[in-house]
Amino acid sequence: MKKRVYSKEFKEQAKTAIFQCIEVWYNRKRLHSSLGYKTPKEVEQEFNNLKNVA
Repeated sequence: MKKRVYSKEFKEQAKTAIFQCIEVWYNRKRLHSSLGYKTPKEVEQEFNNLKNVA
């Protein structure tokens, strides 16, 4: 087990898993104050709705 934890491959897998957790799941669901306390998906939907109306 100890060798696996320190291997380059394991570190890359861990970085990828952490990135996916934060960027793909957490940041898409949390409210962002810079977006008016909306999720990025809500802002994107509003933008697309406005774009389709124009």
